[in-house]
Amino acid sequence: MEHVLDNPAWNALISGNEQLSLGNDSVRYFDNEVSPFAAFKENTEENFLLLHEILPHSRPVLFVSTVEVKIPDAWKVLREIRGFQMVYEKAEPLSEISLELVTLSGEHVPQMLALTQLTNPGPFASQTIEFGHYNGIFEGDKLVAMAGQRLHPFSYTEVSAVCTHPDHTGKGYARQLLLAQIKRMKAASNIPFLHVRDSNERAIKVYEDLGFNTRTNVYFYYMIKA
Repeated sequence: MEHVLDNPAWNALISGNEQLSLGNDSVRYFDNEVSPFAAFKENTEENFLLLHEILPHSRPVLFVSTVEVKIPDAWKVLREIRGFQMVYEKAEPLSEISLELVTLSGEHVPQMLALTQLTNPGPFASQTIEFGHYNGIFEGDKLVAMAGQRLHPFSYTEVSAVCTHPDHTGKGYARQLLLAQIKRMKAASNIPFLHVRDSNERAIKVYEDLGFNTRTNVYFYYMIKA
C-alpha cells in the first residue's frame, strides 16, 4: 500500500491544501504565485499530457516523486534535484525557544522574497505565504531568518522555506525556527516532515540533531511545456 508521503504533493492537494488546489480528479496544481507544484493521482504518461493540456500558463512547474521518473517528451526538464525526504520521529520533549519569533504576514512578503532569492531554500513566490504559519527573526527592521510550512498531506505537514541570511548564519536561528514549527505541528496532532537537497550536508545534520530521520530518496523535476 502506498504511503501518503510517496505522493506528497498530490495528497496535499486533495487534503490539507485543497483550498489552494486547481485541476481535476487526475491532475492538480497550485496557482503559480502560490507554488509551482503540480501532481498526479497516478504518474502516467496520460496524466502528464493532461497537465500539459489544462495548465493555464507556460511557466515552469515542479513535480516531485520518491522514485525516478522518465518525463514525457511533451515536457522539457529544466532541472532535476535529488534529495531526501525526512520525517520527525523524536518522542521526547523539545527544548524551549529562547529567541523572539515574529509571525510573518503580507507586509513582510517583500523581505521574504528577497531573503529566499538570496538563500534559495526552494520555490517562493508572492503568494506562497498563503500556506501559512511563517515565522521570522529580525535584527532591527531586517528579516534575517524564516521558516514556515508548505505541503499538508493529511496528518503530515511539511516544514519549508528554512533560510538564514548569509551574514547571520551560525547563530542558531534555523534551529529556533524549526523548533517552533515542530511544536506547532505536533500540537495540531500532525507529523512534521521536510525535503532537503542530498548535497546540503549542513542542513541535514541540523535536521538529524533535531530528530528528523531520512525516510526515502526524493526527486524533484523542474519542467516546462516543450
